Amino acid sequence: MYAFASRPENLPRWAAGLSGTIELTNGHWIAESPMGRVTVAFVDDNNLGVLDHVVTLPDGQEVLNPLRVFANNDGSEVVFTLFHLPGVDGAAFERDAALVGKDLATLKALLEASVS
Repeated sequence: MYAFASRPENLPRWAAGLSGTIELTNGHWIAESPMGRVTVAFVDDNNLGVLDHVVTLPDGQEVLNPLRVFANNDGSEVVFTLFHLPGVDGAAFERDAALVGKDLATLKALLEASVS
């Protein structure tokens, strides 16, 4: 799970809420997203399952997205923290939460299909 999700080039396969396309340009991952062109910067590869990433929005705002993978018996658990940012109303936050849930369900389905 970590090996797949830690590769930014895989984002369009499972994170439609963030990335329709992504490419490495001048050392930065640039994604075409529903919000416009964004930059996605992941933490360095690690053996702790940390996949935190910062998304820089078109207006320059940086949004931290904590994402963790934990081993659990023969599988894994994925935990994503969605912060309710200042200026985001409840309805927009709920829409974002639904998109994150859909993205994580897609990730799960992709990985389960590759194992079976």
